[in-house]
Amino acid sequence: MNTLTVREIDRIIEMAWEDRTPFDAITLQFGLKEQDVIDLMRREMKPSSFKMWRKRVQGRKTKHAKLRNFEHEDARFKCSRQKQITHNKISKRK
Repeated sequence: MNTLTVREIDRIIEMAWEDRTPFDAITLQFGLKEQDVIDLMRREMKPSSFKMWRKRVQGRKTKHAKLRNFEHEDARFKCSRQKQITHNKISKRK
């Protein structure tokens, strides 16, 4: 795993808590697989917060892209009402 900045760690935690952001989006943006995210969350959070998060995301369809039900090919990782992230590696791609 690459060395992550504090800002990147904060963003990964934020994305992991978001209901509609799948682990695939974190993998695409930061190169962390689901297990890497779980390990990061375990390391960075209080044990009670980590347990609450794990209970919340386990088996949740919106966190696992393969379980999601997209009706069209241009499905998005984020809600259309979500603000654009200025330091997002994906948004800088051309």
